Amino acid sequence: MPELAAPLVEWYGRNARDLPWRREGFGAWGTLVSEFMLQQTPVARVIPHLEAWLDRWPTPGALAAEAPAEAVRQWANLGYPRRALWLHRAATEIRDRHGDVVPRDVDALLALTGIGDYTARAVAVFAYGDHHPVVDTNTRRVLARAVAGRGQPGPPSRRDLVDMAAVLPDDVEAAAVVNAAAMELGATVCTARSPRCEACPLADVCRWRAEGYPDTGDTRRRQAKYEGSDRQARGAVMRMLRDAAPSAVPLETIIADWPDRRQRDRAIDSLVVDGLVEASDGLLHLPRGRTGPDSTIPLS
Repeated sequence: MPELAAPLVEWYGRNARDLPWRREGFGAWGTLVSEFMLQQTPVARVIPHLEAWLDRWPTPGALAAEAPAEAVRQWANLGYPRRALWLHRAATEIRDRHGDVVPRDVDALLALTGIGDYTARAVAVFAYGDHHPVVDTNTRRVLARAVAGRGQPGPPSRRDLVDMAAVLPDDVEAAAVVNAAAMELGATVCTARSPRCEACPLADVCRWRAEGYPDTGDTRRRQAKYEGSDRQARGAVMRMLRDAAPSAVPLETIIADWPDRRQRDRAIDSLVVDGLVEASDGLLHLPRGRTGPDSTIPLS
């Protein structure tokens, strides 16, 4: 698979989007925050939130010094607000365990709350310039098509890292570019629904294209419809509490006009379990927590 590296590097040099986290001197903390925000959220929505976040909390310690509720409020409408809690916890761990410096070692990164294989390697590669395979959903799709001849990737597995490692050149800087290029190609050209094969730098070596674009099935997990879902109810609860913060809100007034009372109650219960909401004396509020070295917040 080394034949993939050269065309990816050349294409990326001409087509890479100008994104904040790709700019010189962006830093490991900014990279970490951006990776948390980019999970399941489009780039265009992330950029203004990222800039506001880093203006307010330029270091992990600055975030850790505030209550978890502030992280949830600042997260606003990015979705999946548990990521805000995880990022707050990770910031606290970085402050307390690593002297307020985002660690470079992949195992140390993996030991932080909310960080998995992709995020740990993304920080090590893009912030610190180390040599690792970085695999996100877009990368997996590029590899599935170009290398395996499948229209869509299978479920994520450890094999993904092995496959990407086989593509990377030995040179550290070139390997970082190849990692970024594969992600960028999947995000902008080799897309899930409407791939633009005529613009793809791997068209001549793509196995899926060479075999006539066979229908190899699609095992991707489908996200449930948002309208009328528990996710929508949870979002409505969180909006009320963010708007009211730091004040608490009487339980009976929380989305009191929600059409499905059981769904409303289920949403509130699940938010309490997730640590996103705290309940006391008939009142609900965002998590206040403690911010000292031994502070903890409940996480699912």
